[in-house]
Amino acid sequence: MEIKIGVQHINREVVIETEESAQAVEKSLAEAISSSGLFTLSDAKGRKVVVPGAAIGYVEFGVENARRVGFGAV
Repeated sequence: MEIKIGVQHINREVVIETEESAQAVEKSLAEAISSSGLFTLSDAKGRKVVVPGAAIGYVEFGVENARRVGFGAV
């Protein structure tokens, strides 16, 4: 699922493709915002994105299990 994170006072959004469920991401996001902690996500390739909860402007959730288009699509 693709997740877009808008960070306050930053022009570009952070885009990450994760295999986590929407519910797990929402729970982690709520905890980070309520405690002013860090919102951490890992992508499908093992990379990690960390954003301060207090700096998050918005989070946009893409479609879970979206079909891939092109050659070799499964």
